[in-house]
Amino acid sequence: MALEAGRLVDEARELLAALFNIKNPDRIVFTMNATEALNLAIKGLLKEGQHVITSSMEHNSVTRPLYVLQGKGVEVTKVPCAKDGSISVKDIESAIKPNTAAVVITHASNVTGTIMPIGEIGQLTKKKGLCLIVDAAQTAGVFDLDVSFMGINLLAFPGHKGLYGPTGTGGLYIDERLELTPLKEGGTGSYSEAPGQPEVLPERYESGTVNSVGIAGLAAGLKFIRMEGIDRIRKHEMDLTKRFLEGVSGLKGITLYGPEELYNRAPVVSFSLEGKPSGKVGYALDQQYKIACRAGLHCAPDAHRTLGTLEQRLVRFSFSYFNTEKEVDFAIRSLAEIAEIPPGEFNKGEDKSCGC
Repeated sequence: MALEAGRLVDEARELLAALFNIKNPDRIVFTMNATEALNLAIKGLLKEGQHVITSSMEHNSVTRPLYVLQGKGVEVTKVPCAKDGSISVKDIESAIKPNTAAVVITHASNVTGTIMPIGEIGQLTKKKGLCLIVDAAQTAGVFDLDVSFMGINLLAFPGHKGLYGPTGTGGLYIDERLELTPLKEGGTGSYSEAPGQPEVLPERYESGTVNSVGIAGLAAGLKFIRMEGIDRIRKHEMDLTKRFLEGVSGLKGITLYGPEELYNRAPVVSFSLEGKPSGKVGYALDQQYKIACRAGLHCAPDAHRTLGTLEQRLVRFSFSYFNTEKEVDFAIRSLAEIAEIPPGEFNKGEDKSCGC
């Protein structure tokens, strides 16, 4: 039974390797989520006295590990992004120092959906001999990710978003030329006689029993992506995004955030309604209209500082392959109704939203 479970895990590794154009599936290490993967990548790579470059649009899964490392002698530069969330590769290049070891950046913002020019950044880091760490939480399974072509050395991804796996799954691709300091040590099911952690992958970074049930579910999601086709999935999600953006563009008091051009964004849209707290808008959408959304800072306060929305916060819609045009149209009508409510009337009563 253990061997059969191992085969299921290996199958998921092979499916991921095919999706991301990874030659050796054993270079994919399973983690609990993208956050754990990013912690392994960042803390396992960077050492005291080194310098790392990141952007002002990052999720806390990047900013918090870097904040901890700053207290341990790692120098961090956050390159400011534009108001639409985009970043200049020239600004990244200007931030490089003699002790720079890596660039860590999201592939697409979880707040604005802004797609970062990973291919161009990869060319730069390869030219300068730096490591490129990419957070693919918003893009894995929806956008093409080729670690070789894009020059990605460490790729972190969750299983439960665009890969259709269960929560509690994720992983990290580790370039053949890299060796990270493990986050933990322990049982690996092999090389048990060795006093220390095995040197071979994936055992070096997978201590304890892996989530074989969840990873089997992840493999099923990966098979679904292969069957449907990533281009078809992306087209559907972006068509819904376009429909929504066009449908709400004229609503009273709405402000949309992120790139104007559709090809520069992932299927994520954040917005605010003038005079109406975002937490209350999100609560109304959830309770009155049964629309799933996220209101608050989206675990990305740096991104909101960049946008100038740290205090007001935003409401975010994320469009899925399983959403329909009918649902998008209903969301547009629902927002139109909320937009017409006078702020004084809308803001009455206790704010029961989480607004986090």
